[in-house]
Amino acid sequence: MNDISLDINYNIYYMKKYSSFLVVFILFACQQESDSLTTLYALPNKLKEVSGIVYTPNTNLLWTLEDRGNTNAIYGIDSNGKIEKTITIENTDNIDWEDITKDAEGNLYIGDFGNNDNERTNLSIYKIDKNALTAESTNPVYKVSFAYPEQKDLPPKKTEMFYDVEGFFEFKNNFYLFTKNRSKGFDGTAFLYKIPNMPGFHQAVLMGKFKTCGEYNHCAVTSATISPDETKVAVLTHDKLFLFENFQEDDFLNGTKTVLELNHISQKEAVCFTGNEHLFIADERTKSVGGNVYGVTIKMLKSKS
Repeated sequence: MNDISLDINYNIYYMKKYSSFLVVFILFACQQESDSLTTLYALPNKLKEVSGIVYTPNTNLLWTLEDRGNTNAIYGIDSNGKIEKTITIENTDNIDWEDITKDAEGNLYIGDFGNNDNERTNLSIYKIDKNALTAESTNPVYKVSFAYPEQKDLPPKKTEMFYDVEGFFEFKNNFYLFTKNRSKGFDGTAFLYKIPNMPGFHQAVLMGKFKTCGEYNHCAVTSATISPDETKVAVLTHDKLFLFENFQEDDFLNGTKTVLELNHISQKEAVCFTGNEHLFIADERTKSVGGNVYGVTIKMLKSKS
């Protein structure tokens, strides 16, 4: 099936089953020629430190979470930006939840791998059963623990602070984690690690690295996502998307890389595909700036880059 057919089927699917989100997409499409990003709605005031988002068609909700020091819960947001569902994740602590993703079956995964000081020894990923997304609380199905074999010291030297992560996705029973470089003398280097989607402890496998740019405020990695048809990977910074296409299997970094300028800077912390060409992006609220969910298409960003 070609890309046009996929997009047609995707739109028909939404028109049949998800009318509320379709309204958002129609409004988005009508405005998309004038701006790189379209504000879809403001996040609830309760959610000031959103750190990840993922859309699940079976619930018709955008699932989100907050980072360290906040509640050990995930939130389902409807197409109007209202919290429709709150689920407490029992027997977990929100040490530093930095992203949320899903697998092909619709199960969710919480990435508790924020590591600002590069000294954590309890990096984890929690699996949440898709059938528990109607509950008030649930226990994780299992926990994945891991470490980076390249990291020799906890913490490492200030020039080797490579081991924070804020973005990941699941692909064919493996997790792919993009690191956030916090090194002195930031040069945009980001590592890509692979971890099996299996309970227990694992050594992360270094798949490669790439460079964003030399300005931390513009090019530190904050989230990552893969398209439903598994042909595109998008890596987010505060004002850019790094798009990888035309890769073989999981050799993402050797695919075609395109830098897509968002022409809008804020503390963007979360991105997810909602279709093969559509993405949602969320930013944290800082004083009176941000705290929104935005819509954008790959086609529009390419036309402006």
